[in-house]
Amino acid sequence: MTELTTLLEVGGPVAALGGGAAYTRAKCPAVYWSAIGGPISTARLLSSYGSVMEACGLTVAPSRLRVLAVKATTRREVRPVPPRRGIIRPTSTGLRLRLRLAPGQEPADVAASAERLRHAWGVHAVYVTTIKPGVVELRLVGYDVLRRVRMPRKTDAGLLKVPVALREDATPFVRDYRTVPHQLTLGATLSGKSMYLRHLITGLAPQAVALVGIDCKRGVELAPFAARLSALATDPDEAAELLPVLVKEMEDRYDLIKARQGIAPDTADEEITSDIWGLPESERPTPVVLFVDEVAELFLTATRKDEERRDEMVTQLIRLAQLGRAAGIYLEVCGQRFGAELGKGATMLRAQLTGRVCHRVNDEASAKMALGDIAPEAVFAACAIASELPGLAVAGDTSGGWSRIRTPYLSLGDAAEICRESAHLVPDLPALKPFRPDVPVRLVATPDPAALPHPVTD
Repeated sequence: MTELTTLLEVGGPVAALGGGAAYTRAKCPAVYWSAIGGPISTARLLSSYGSVMEACGLTVAPSRLRVLAVKATTRREVRPVPPRRGIIRPTSTGLRLRLRLAPGQEPADVAASAERLRHAWGVHAVYVTTIKPGVVELRLVGYDVLRRVRMPRKTDAGLLKVPVALREDATPFVRDYRTVPHQLTLGATLSGKSMYLRHLITGLAPQAVALVGIDCKRGVELAPFAARLSALATDPDEAAELLPVLVKEMEDRYDLIKARQGIAPDTADEEITSDIWGLPESERPTPVVLFVDEVAELFLTATRKDEERRDEMVTQLIRLAQLGRAAGIYLEVCGQRFGAELGKGATMLRAQLTGRVCHRVNDEASAKMALGDIAPEAVFAACAIASELPGLAVAGDTSGGWSRIRTPYLSLGDAAEICRESAHLVPDLPALKPFRPDVPVRLVATPDPAALPHPVTD
């Protein structure tokens, strides 16, 4: 009986702690990492740093001065020298440390050993970033941050900057329209493309930006945000009327820029500009972001008349993509598939869309349309996205870089409410007033009185 009591007294708390740790690791990985996983991985890193670097081939032969100093002071064996390690900085998702590379090493050597370092130190992933010549930063991610997305509290937000998703290295994916003016977003049904679009619109809604939408699905995607939209076209016929207005607005802005350039010869060079951002704030037009959902609907035709309309709309979209950046007009083109088979002008339009985001697609050809011309290795990552992870995507740009991202969940009601609260920020653009969508009036229910009124009698 005494042994049973001792077993219960000792084994009970141990079993409870083990079960609690397993539950926390599965349900609250951030808490588990901060309490248990982080300290364990830090201890592994500190105790095995030299041996791991040597096993990964990241050490170099010591200098002659070091060899002489070691032989003169101690009788220890002279070992190869690993990269000099900086201070370990813990974060809520992992660890960060900087390495000063030894002579003859390059960042690619460390990046090639990232998978070995991951297993040696017991973390989910290791990412290598070059800070400056000779210095790299290791970002150790303790758990799969894309399984349950939690955006960082501090993000690089600002005008035309929207932290829309989380990268696989636990850094925010910021959609910066001034850096990447136009973007193509592809995704099959239920892939999370609409969720990505919601975050973009709600992120831009509180900013001094005009939002314009073309939704050829009769407005089912963009109509809930009508309170914040400056213009909305819900079918190809309305889009054919809206696009020439945007092109005319772009031409008027170019006239304003040219008028500003034709000033007195003694004007300082910094006052002469080639885009709207060099204009004085009092004269600067409001930036415009055009969202095109289901872009393939603009290309599909049934009659010769539709072909003429299609050719005209595609030409206008290409003009906006080529010249809109300087005029402060940016494109966000979305669809399930986009390629040369859509018709004349499709490939030329795609070439102008610098940013690329590819959610889960139904075939490999769609992933190649989005990423094949900028990062061929990202095509395989896009094809491997499972349907159980909606919102997961591969983001890249024409520089060749790419990464996996995932947008957090945002309900349609919450997104629409954010747009209604920002309705007073809709800028005054006279050219777009005929296309301003009708906003339904919300009926507020009158509460029942606490007591029924009684007539006053004499």
